[in-house]
Amino acid sequence: MLVSLLRTYLVPHRRVLAGIVVLQFIGAFAALFLPRLNADIIDFGVTRGDVPYILRVGAVMLAVAAVQIVCLVGAVYLSARTATSVGAAVRSDVFRRVNGFSAREMGLFGAPSLITRNTNDVLQVQTLIMMVLTMLVLAPVMCIGGIIMAVREEVRLAWLIAVSVPALALTMGLIIAKMIPAYQSMQSRIDAVNRVLREQITGVRVVRAFVREQWETARFARANRELTDTALHVGRLLAVAFPAVMLILNVTFVGVIWFGGIEISADRMQVGSLTAMINYLMLILMSIMFVTFMASQVPRAAVCAERISEVLATTSSITRPADPIRVMPTPGRVEFRDTAFCYPGAEKPVIEGISFTVSPGTTTAIIGGTGAGKSTVLQLIPRLIDATSGAVLVGGADVRDLEPSVLRAAMGYIPQRAYLFSGTIASNLRYGKPDATEEELWEALTIAQAADFVRAMPDGLESRVAQGGTTVSGGQRQRLAIARALVRKPDIYLFDDSFSALDVATDARLRAALAPHTTDAAVLIVGQRIATIKDADQILVLEGGRMVGAGTHDELLRTCAEYRETVESQMVTR
Repeated sequence: MLVSLLRTYLVPHRRVLAGIVVLQFIGAFAALFLPRLNADIIDFGVTRGDVPYILRVGAVMLAVAAVQIVCLVGAVYLSARTATSVGAAVRSDVFRRVNGFSAREMGLFGAPSLITRNTNDVLQVQTLIMMVLTMLVLAPVMCIGGIIMAVREEVRLAWLIAVSVPALALTMGLIIAKMIPAYQSMQSRIDAVNRVLREQITGVRVVRAFVREQWETARFARANRELTDTALHVGRLLAVAFPAVMLILNVTFVGVIWFGGIEISADRMQVGSLTAMINYLMLILMSIMFVTFMASQVPRAAVCAERISEVLATTSSITRPADPIRVMPTPGRVEFRDTAFCYPGAEKPVIEGISFTVSPGTTTAIIGGTGAGKSTVLQLIPRLIDATSGAVLVGGADVRDLEPSVLRAAMGYIPQRAYLFSGTIASNLRYGKPDATEEELWEALTIAQAADFVRAMPDGLESRVAQGGTTVSGGQRQRLAIARALVRKPDIYLFDDSFSALDVATDARLRAALAPHTTDAAVLIVGQRIATIKDADQILVLEGGRMVGAGTHDELLRTCAEYRETVESQMVTR
């Protein structure tokens, strides 16, 4: 997964990658050239006292060092830019893919996991790309070139390299093999911490209302402790890795100096050659250290890449038609034809055998017990989910054949749980119609019975709204959500239990103001209160996912026992 992800996102940067490779080649060869020049200064300049030679070779060394610095700085700069660009592209693609998910895919991954995958996981892959590009050519060239130059410099000490390099590679291989499952566990622990934290922040009022602060604190502490333990396990492996590298490095240095000193005493080796040998050995082992550090990040990045690829490889169950219809034959008409919906793996469908028609200028209400499938019916209309059998027609065309943007532009959907975005009252109202004027905003607020409390706010339409609308009450939030749909002036209005947080008087005033505004539109209302729905042109009664009654309020009182029972339970008279 990691290789596939890197290949996909690095191909567009191939020219920059070629530049990085060239710069690293030049920088690596410059680094390999410096120890030889240093040895020449010691052997021929210092020992003979030839100052002009020292200055001449020293100037060459400075020039080579300058080239090395420029090339390596340039390579690091280009690597950083490329890694950042790749990270931005991956985040953008994940975001777009998640935006296309239906409720089914959102439930499959979960919001906390999707947030982690698009932030922490992408960051880990981006960090690895930065490391790989920085050391892609530099480390191998310096390592292989250093071995060649060291053997060429003094073959008698080459056996030290033959022992230290495999020992270092074997040590790091064993440690990295243990890191892979640890990193897999760490990412799932991060998901768990995010999930618990998100639940506690979102449900803070429920937590306090039920005095569950201590229990929630213990739950977070448990998730946090599991993440901490896993992170400490990974940290211990890393803590072992670098001392092991340094131990092998220092033992090798001691061996080179020890045996090199013996060779110099026997006049079989010059001091400059020993210095060059040490420098080459340092280049070799430092290259292996770079690769080791990079390799220590590969297991975690591989796990993160797999999690990202899962999201990118998941196709939405809501697919765009190959040849979409962009113009509705009969705008504002909604029709269900023997429609059913069943979640994958469920024993029975949520709804089945649903058939009804809603014409423009009429109001259809849906009522039923909890779990009867009322919200499911509404979600099928804007194609938030797809029917598993039967058909849903909007504007005279099957929703699966319509261009999704055209379909959803034709309706104003007020979900069961009203949600406001961080910003201002005006920015939230203009969410469905960016060019709406202030007059249109105030008109929608007046119809939704929200104008009074908005005028009472210090900044009116420009008053700030917190994420989720937590700075206003539940009833105010619901009225603002209704106003947001009214600003759009769609052909179809979908109210998914949108009046539940309103008192009876406000509910009645809102419906009275709404009636003249929706004379040409189709209106579907999911409601629990008989007072909210009894004036509808058509009322559908759902029970266990099936439609057990359809008609007006008076007709259902005579013909539908389930509806009559609901009316009696709410003590509503004819």
